[in-house]
Amino acid sequence: MKHILVTGGSGYKGAVLVPKLLDRGDRVTVVDAMWFGNVLQPHPDLTVVEKDVRDLSEGELEGVDAIVHLANVANDPSADLNPRLSWEVNALGTMQLAENAKRAGVKQFVFASSGSVYGIKDEEQVTEDLSLTPISDYNRSKMVAERVVLSYDRDMVVQCLRPATVCGTSPRMRLDVAVNMLTMQALTRGKITVFGGAQVRPNIHIDDVADAYLHLLNLGAKAPGIFNAGFENLSVLEIAQRVAEQVPAEIQVTESNDPRSYRLNSDKLLATGFTPKKSVNDAIVEIVREFKDGKLADSEDCYNVKWMKKAVVGCAS
Repeated sequence: MKHILVTGGSGYKGAVLVPKLLDRGDRVTVVDAMWFGNVLQPHPDLTVVEKDVRDLSEGELEGVDAIVHLANVANDPSADLNPRLSWEVNALGTMQLAENAKRAGVKQFVFASSGSVYGIKDEEQVTEDLSLTPISDYNRSKMVAERVVLSYDRDMVVQCLRPATVCGTSPRMRLDVAVNMLTMQALTRGKITVFGGAQVRPNIHIDDVADAYLHLLNLGAKAPGIFNAGFENLSVLEIAQRVAEQVPAEIQVTESNDPRSYRLNSDKLLATGFTPKKSVNDAIVEIVREFKDGKLADSEDCYNVKWMKKAVVGCAS
């Protein structure tokens, strides 16, 4: 049994990853500021600590074998609410955590970066060796955090995962990511609003991104470094069309001021033996099913910006 510390473990990805860790027999400690509440179910091998990652001390990392660092101010609009908070959590918090992990003797550090660090790319295949040209505070904070974490690669095994846009259901649901948002629009309005539409976005199902973290934990020193994780590069309009195949809805295309467009190549991760199991279509079907079963609603706490303005100090408009 390994002791895994997951920061942000009650978030969108963490709430899917933590049960998988417990199911495979790990002892898990979750550290989360609980901006969106605690959605994790009690388990004898789970300890949940309500704490900002910036306040995590070296002593609290004693006996931890590996860290999966998910805690961050997620996505561009949320970071723009309070850029200083974004930099403090995403970059400074990561630096403090990595330094404390080194001092506490943690053997492995898995960092949740973002495919958006590449910025706008014209290349058909965006691989890990391309330059990073982030275009927002969120993207830049992730790039800086990556570089900080990688500087500790002589002290512990360091792995950075750059996931595509995540889709699918989670106990801490998000409806402000492309597939999920467009599906909910179709379900509640019978209309899907697409801004621009030509921008290409890579996508990954939430079960696959959680499995990718498990895969890196298993590989350890066999696979240090940076890995892309995205398996369906689709335009926003193509996503809307896939949603409309499951939920009849009108697609309305309008102008967009969001230039982000990039495609991820994940051959490096696939070469380590990782195999994705789910698709964008699976995510759409799951969201539709949970909505129709009454398990999912279009509520304010599913939108990071709306909830942070309401509940997080320093983010009110």
